[in-house]
Amino acid sequence: MPVENIRGVNINYQIIGERGPWVALITGGRRAYNEFIPLATKIAAGGYRVLLHDRRNTGTSEILLDRDEVEEITWADDLDILLKKLGASPAFIGGSSSGARTSILFTLRHPESVRALMLLRVTGGAFAAARLPENYYKQFIRAAEQGGMAAVCATPEYQERIKGSAKNEKTLMAMDPKDYIAKMKRWCELFEAGANYPVMGVTPEQMASIKVPAIVIPGNDLTHASANGVIAHQQIKGSELHRLPIKDEEVPLIPFPDWAPHEPEIARVFLDFMRRKGQATTGAAAN
Repeated sequence: MPVENIRGVNINYQIIGERGPWVALITGGRRAYNEFIPLATKIAAGGYRVLLHDRRNTGTSEILLDRDEVEEITWADDLDILLKKLGASPAFIGGSSSGARTSILFTLRHPESVRALMLLRVTGGAFAAARLPENYYKQFIRAAEQGGMAAVCATPEYQERIKGSAKNEKTLMAMDPKDYIAKMKRWCELFEAGANYPVMGVTPEQMASIKVPAIVIPGNDLTHASANGVIAHQQIKGSELHRLPIKDEEVPLIPFPDWAPHEPEIARVFLDFMRRKGQATTGAAAN
């Protein structure tokens, strides 16, 4: 797979589709882009080029824990550089869960690079605010406190990143555990500062400032309750809402691959939206 060096980090990416307008899709959690390949393939078949990438510190991209900002901001800024290097800007920007948060922050920080915004499985609510800091940061802080960087590397999450890039293990093992703990605590603090907004990580005022066309497809688990997708739709003036034929389930998380039966409908809805909004004014002119 091709690689681009973005601000000192090798970012692994894949382009699906040979011609047409550009789309960037961002997966959730800290997961690799692979789970979006089936959806990207369906969208590309509609006449679009879809960029998938492993964000820094995820998947097979390199690890570099050097930024003093919430991770989604780092990912948004990296993506903007990657799109411009590929000649793919402006693009339709979309994502699921943390990918949706990254897409929103991308739109806020780089409106000139956005044709329209497509949000899946928006995160919010008290359950997510309690669950995600533990998943993203606190479990790794405990590992480093108890067993140093070897214990961090032994976690399933970091094993995935090490298998994707052997350099990642060397990078991690070269870190002083105290520095790693300090970085994780700082990122956790920044994350928790925005965790209790109805749309996690983004203030209502920021949501209301979005001017590009947008569509929201809500989730249906405790981390991505449908109510938070509806709130995102309500906060983005003029946005569209599409509900899948699903009901909320009292489970912590429904993995995105379990949504495979709904991918044809998601692709159809996104393609219809992009075709209608493709000629819309980009964010730079709309501000």
